[in-house]
Amino acid sequence: MEKVVSRHFDQENSHSFINYLKDNGYRAARKALTQMTPASVIDEVKKSNLRGLGGAGFPTGVKWSFIPQASPKPKYLVVNGDEGEPGTFKDKYILQQDPHALIEGIIITCYAIGSHKAYVYVRGEYEKPLQALLTAVEEAYKAGFLGQAVMGSEFDIDVVVHQGAGAYICGEETALLESLEGKKGFPRLKPPFPAVVGLFGCPTVINNVETIACVAPIINKGAEWFAKLGCEKNGGNRLFCVSGHVHKPGVYELPNGTTLRAIIYEHAGGVLNGNKLKAVIPGGISAPILTPDQIDVKMDFDSLKAIGTMAGSGGIIVMDETTDMVWAAMIAARFYANESCGQCSPCREGSGWAYRNIKRIYEGTARPYDLKNLAGIVNNIGGNTICPFGDALTMCVGSYISKFRSEFENKIKERVCPI
Repeated sequence: MEKVVSRHFDQENSHSFINYLKDNGYRAARKALTQMTPASVIDEVKKSNLRGLGGAGFPTGVKWSFIPQASPKPKYLVVNGDEGEPGTFKDKYILQQDPHALIEGIIITCYAIGSHKAYVYVRGEYEKPLQALLTAVEEAYKAGFLGQAVMGSEFDIDVVVHQGAGAYICGEETALLESLEGKKGFPRLKPPFPAVVGLFGCPTVINNVETIACVAPIINKGAEWFAKLGCEKNGGNRLFCVSGHVHKPGVYELPNGTTLRAIIYEHAGGVLNGNKLKAVIPGGISAPILTPDQIDVKMDFDSLKAIGTMAGSGGIIVMDETTDMVWAAMIAARFYANESCGQCSPCREGSGWAYRNIKRIYEGTARPYDLKNLAGIVNNIGGNTICPFGDALTMCVGSYISKFRSEFENKIKERVCPI
């Protein structure tokens, strides 16, 4: 299988500028700047079927085309490297192992949308990846690949690296914009959308790290090549993060459309200790869980949506038969209760209520009506908040209740406090 994003991960000093240049690094950026128009770059990305790999799965080229070129305001590119979704750790590897792939993608993207300034927002806890990116940006400036007259062209590009403060909500694109502007990370109402009113009130494209890292290979080898790597409407490969009860946890680059069964049993070595599979989270903790009879699904945005879950950020968490699903739901609910930004009442209050209800059920102190109340609480959060955080909580916790309801009922009936 031909690798796209992780092709340098196993190389010694893969993060270095010299090694990146040796492997035709920055050739795609030079090609875009000297041989292509911005419109033709966007068209190539559209044809590649590259979709946003941060979670939403929106077609990348289409997103770029929403930028109003006639606007007199500056245009901005914002790269979301805030990777806070539990079970997800792919962007970390790109930032640390191959930061120049990201920088080259930034150059091409800025040229395509008419932006002369890009911001990379990095998760606060990612200290080593942050330092690797800062070093790479400095190297690119010294080589004339960033700054004024990039690569001898008439195009100027500046890149600003911003370290977040560890707030999960800042992974939501509009909360990220608020944070970049120096304000509290509260999500914004949409519309207006960032493509029209984004950073500092100007047209803005927001893509995650992995998405931008795919851009240079597309320009180098063509949209048709990239599209054929994946499946229908889901071009290319993507990085899957596998953790939990598997023999070989890690990051795997595989074609879009690879089955979940193949990822678990062929690539990640199967379930630990020969135990039976009990449940799988397919796309980060926000994605509704799947049961063993659903793992033949193709791991692409459309196939997962069709069975009631989502590809999300590609974070696959495997749980074997020893897992207490009430405990797992409690941990997830506690995360949401802690990370709610508090802007919307249903989320601010409901996330805490949901966590406390599940905690009582798990500890054997539940009241007879707690399970019924829990379903009502969860259902009243979804669709009633400014950002998708409330929907994520609803989908996540709701899936535990619906698919493993008997475990919740048994906990209430037995009233046994675990040691």
